Amino acid sequence: MTMALRGSNGVAFGPDGRLYVAQFVAGQIAAVDLATGDVEVVVAAGGPIEAPDDLVFGADGSMYIADLVPGRVWRRTPAGAFDLLSDQIRNPNGIAVAGDRLFVNEMIPGGRLLELFSDGREPRVLTGGLAMGNAMQTGPDGYLYYPHMITGEVYRISPDGGTPELFAEQVHEPVAVRFDRAGTLFVLSRDAGGTLTRIDDRGRDVHPTGVTGMDNAAFDADNRMFVSSYATGGITEVNPDGHHRLLVRGGPTGPYGLTVDSGGLVHAADHYGVISRNGIALSTFVHGVAADGEDLHVTSQYGRVRTLDGNTGTYRHRADLDQPLGITVDGDGALVIAESGAARVVAVAPDDTVTVLADGLGRPVDVVFGDDGHCYVSDEDRGAVYRLSSSGPAVVVADLDRPQGITVAGDRLFVAEAGAGRVLSVDLTTGALSVVAEVPLDGSVPRTPSVFASGGLPGVPRGFAGLTTAGGELVVTTDGSITRLEIR
Repeated sequence: MTMALRGSNGVAFGPDGRLYVAQFVAGQIAAVDLATGDVEVVVAAGGPIEAPDDLVFGADGSMYIADLVPGRVWRRTPAGAFDLLSDQIRNPNGIAVAGDRLFVNEMIPGGRLLELFSDGREPRVLTGGLAMGNAMQTGPDGYLYYPHMITGEVYRISPDGGTPELFAEQVHEPVAVRFDRAGTLFVLSRDAGGTLTRIDDRGRDVHPTGVTGMDNAAFDADNRMFVSSYATGGITEVNPDGHHRLLVRGGPTGPYGLTVDSGGLVHAADHYGVISRNGIALSTFVHGVAADGEDLHVTSQYGRVRTLDGNTGTYRHRADLDQPLGITVDGDGALVIAESGAARVVAVAPDDTVTVLADGLGRPVDVVFGDDGHCYVSDEDRGAVYRLSSSGPAVVVADLDRPQGITVAGDRLFVAEAGAGRVLSVDLTTGALSVVAEVPLDGSVPRTPSVFASGGLPGVPRGFAGLTTAGGELVVTTDGSITRLEIR
């Protein structure tokens, strides 16, 4: 069946000729028939694999999977059985085979490159000090080639160990190293322009591909290069000169929070950036978004609150909070934020002073101001929406199944009830409750992956159904898309 690939990460051709795609955020692995574009989910979310980020096939047809957040490496047999090879790797990412040997590296500062064994032996450390390892491959010389994402370098090392050799430096944000069938090395960059660097004996050529947020690549038998994107998903065929064509469409990673700017343009927070009909503006982890004149204020499930200057395109740090989610702006220009990890709602003043507006909540996830000037907050854990006042939170509606995104239009409060897969309307005068629409909300699947990985590094974002109003309609982030609903 043809479907979108939301967030595509590690890719490798399987024994059946299909391209297998690890989907980190979705928690699944898909197989793509590149001749037809058909996509089949072969490892579904909710099984033993939590956060697959890279994969490789062995000579016997076994699939080896780097399960990043829980720190595990798996073998999936040709019959579909799973064997746990190690649970002692910190953020395993790049994975490669050399003959019948298996290697994996760690995507952490000071990470290791290790050899793993299927007979229960302890992993063997080849080297350490990796500045955020990622997709690696065995080269035609038998050495393992791997990037240091932070320092912009590519190293190589013998599978038997020894001192790593610096192979290339001053490579822009390298995320993957891949050899084509002729033995030429290509380095993919994770930047907005999709920089592709070709390195051979004559030197290097650098070309922009236009594939935002490239993640990994694989070459088929005809030496065609197929590229994944962590930011926009899908699969794209990329030529060595940077020209490309989309083969499998992508889609939003989430999306999560929503906002509408003064010009009526809808912006959606999509984990790796803010998306609109104008494309994606890459950003390191975004959950909530609020428009404010030319600026956009954003939150991250991992703690940061920032403001994107609409004129300069630069970010200003505003606060570090405990899992800040929904965000809005009050009449004085303060940012009002649902700080879910601290069970409270806070305000960040223009001078970045943080003030607590309400605490002792369950898991507040979204905030919005009504026409009455009150702030409303949805509490996912307690199944309620509250109205905040000087006397404390007052229940507006209760007994909901995981309420998430909220918005107000006139005297009506709208709620994305994720657990029930529907959008509700609440009359703020009478309290009357009605169903606006039943929709497949992203938060409706009770998958709660680890938000944080090893060492406190970002893990898998939790699903969230955002909600706003635009042009007299409701806009909701459904499962992998942004949907408009008639207000009735």
